[in-house]
Amino acid sequence: MDKMLRTAYGEALVKLGAVNDKIVVCDADVSAATMTNIFRQKYPERFFNFGIAEQNMICAAAGMAHSGLIPFVSSFAMFGTGRAYEQMRNAVAYSGANVKLACTHPGISVGEDGGSHQALEDISLMRSIPNMTVLSPCDCLETEKAVFAAAKLNGPVYLRISRQPGPDITGRDAPFVIGKASVLRKGEDVCIMATGLLVNIALEAAEQLHRHGISAEVANISSIKPIDRNYILDANRKFRAIVTAEEHSVIGGLGSAVADVLAGHPGAAFAKIGVEDKFGKSGTPDELFLEYGLTKEHIVEEFQNLLAF
Repeated sequence: MDKMLRTAYGEALVKLGAVNDKIVVCDADVSAATMTNIFRQKYPERFFNFGIAEQNMICAAAGMAHSGLIPFVSSFAMFGTGRAYEQMRNAVAYSGANVKLACTHPGISVGEDGGSHQALEDISLMRSIPNMTVLSPCDCLETEKAVFAAAKLNGPVYLRISRQPGPDITGRDAPFVIGKASVLRKGEDVCIMATGLLVNIALEAAEQLHRHGISAEVANISSIKPIDRNYILDANRKFRAIVTAEEHSVIGGLGSAVADVLAGHPGAAFAKIGVEDKFGKSGTPDELFLEYGLTKEHIVEEFQNLLAF
């Protein structure tokens, strides 16, 4: 049975806390959902529940960081990045505070909670802030690696951690390097650049494209900021078409980050798959992924439109 990425996050915090006594964890009264309760049970003296007060939590975390601690701060993505945006900008990033904002429940896979709780703008918000690193792991193995990489980096980090379970599609020994793409499937004709839960869907789409005689490369872009400019520009020269795929708005997310790199460079045909400037709605994750076109069929259709095959 697939494990939830947020469970991998909680377990990674415990492993990290065992080797680094500077690690502290803050939560906004949702630790049973963000799974920081796993850390709370092991290290209660290093866990702080701020109640439903994300703005206060971020400011306190900035103070902790300036005192030499390494706070991992968690809430739902909608509230950690939305409600506390000004505090993340001014209290954390402006001063370069060593705060790690690790938010669960992003995107439409939050499901029945509906549009008010489905953060589709969080990557855009965080990547627009100077000094901010933005990471979006695709599976449980990579979630743990991202937690340790974030702790090692001196400076603010946003970690986007899916609510949903998913298969491990990266290798246990595969390196995780901030600023580098990871190619999970080699291809010759086209390239799918995906992040988060869409990476596994991209692999399924590549298999479907193979049946059409199209060789598709799949790149896992877990480091959205900094992004792997060299890989993107090489792909632009090598492939006939590039499609990005993400569980986020098409405005300001992975697709926009890739487009920023490609601007001014002629080469591959390009398209973005994500939520098309809409709010989410209530439904099961599977229903919503179909409703908003976050499917392997839609990825294949985009390549058909770009290449007319």
